Amino acid sequence: MKARVHVTLKRGVLDPQGEAIRRALGTMGFDGVESVRQGKVIELELAESDPAKAEAAVREMCEKLLANTVIEAYDVEIEPEIQPEVTA
Repeated sequence: MKARVHVTLKRGVLDPQGEAIRRALGTMGFDGVESVRQGKVIELELAESDPAKAEAAVREMCEKLLANTVIEAYDVEIEPEIQPEVTA
């Protein structure tokens, strides 16, 4: 089973990288960009087959290591495994 974690800075936390990206886009002619929040994506391949257990495990990983929960927020996506079609 695959899991994807999106980690971004919480609202109100300064994002100097996002601001640098916004300014660079402006200098490249993309004038309509008012703000940028930069983050990271972490993809995990899990042995767990139960989506609820997989999500609980990934959330625990985020709380303990993958995200700095003081300044970062995270969102977890679980991709259920697609079972192969059985033909008779």
